[in-house]
Amino acid sequence: MSAGTRRFTLRARLAVAYAVLLSVTGALMLGVVYLFMRYVPSYSFEPLGSLRDLEGLASSPSVPADPVYPMSNTNSTFMAPVVSSTNDVSTLLLAVSIGAFVVLAVIGAIAGWIIAGRMLRPLQAINRVAKSAASGDLGQRIGSDGPRDELHDLSETLDDMLSRLERSVGEHQRFAANASHELRTPIATTQTLLDVALAAPDLDLPTLRLTAERVREMNRRNRETVEALLALADADGGQLRRELVRVDELVHDALLMEQSASDELGLTVEVAATPAPVLGDPALLRQAVANLVQNAVRHNERDGRIRIVVEPSSAHVVLRIENTGAPLSEDVVATLTEPFVRGQGRVAGSRKGHGLGLTLARSVAEAHRARLIVQARDGGGLVVKVRFRAAPENG
Repeated sequence: MSAGTRRFTLRARLAVAYAVLLSVTGALMLGVVYLFMRYVPSYSFEPLGSLRDLEGLASSPSVPADPVYPMSNTNSTFMAPVVSSTNDVSTLLLAVSIGAFVVLAVIGAIAGWIIAGRMLRPLQAINRVAKSAASGDLGQRIGSDGPRDELHDLSETLDDMLSRLERSVGEHQRFAANASHELRTPIATTQTLLDVALAAPDLDLPTLRLTAERVREMNRRNRETVEALLALADADGGQLRRELVRVDELVHDALLMEQSASDELGLTVEVAATPAPVLGDPALLRQAVANLVQNAVRHNERDGRIRIVVEPSSAHVVLRIENTGAPLSEDVVATLTEPFVRGQGRVAGSRKGHGLGLTLARSVAEAHRARLIVQARDGGGLVVKVRFRAAPENG
């Protein structure tokens, strides 16, 4: 069927279905009535001439008789049908039945068209919103307010899907813009360092060494950013291994990696980690926990505190990391899991990382069907909770 060919719409098909169903039901009913009236009763009719004789006797004053009502009125414009035999009854009933059947079919088609239009109205809204989404406008919503039926559920599902798509597209757009900025800035800085060094007429070995050290440090930061981006892509890709991983061991390993930074800030670290296995990808889980611990250390205050708790239960394993720090508003906290965002806004430098730690932790949690919650801590700082599914007892 070509694009210009008129389709037999769903509304038309439903209207025809309603009309056919109503017509078939009416035809069966009329057929039963006709067969019953045709064969079941016993009819006794007097000939028409006998009726006229009775009328003449009734008009004579000497012969009393019961009144006889004629079957027709000759003074009236409308001539009522005269029924004088069983065949006349059958013929009249058949004619009336056919007329009623035609009227019933027409009424059924009209009523079906109206009812189908009302029932399919949500589909028109769904189609309109879907077309808008296909053209790139993800802000449209169906917002069905009809009865709780299948179409209402479909509308809510599509609205939820569009909300997720809009949020995901927005995050990827911001991610692409921020990643481009993060990778472009150090490259431009490296280029400037090399240009300045080569433009110096009296370039000596110490200057060259200093330039090389700066370029090396810049490349190290670039490598860390790229590695973080690759880990984030792996987490979003859903390519996971499934092994038993002890969350408490991951916490201890992460603390060892941040021991020097923690000592430099004079942080007090409290750990209450009960052995708690989960089922997941060891590399991604290790990276996620390391990022959370690193985030608690780097965004802390001097002589601050860190409290880490691992609480297992029969259904879940909850990892809770709490750190002191600067007060954060709810608006800022809501954006911390977006790429290249920190507590004080977008990343301004590289001293405290790349702004990908919480983003990667959230992606890893979602890939493992876990839930990551970020909350502002009373008095300043942050509270991060990850609720994993507990590993089955049989492993």
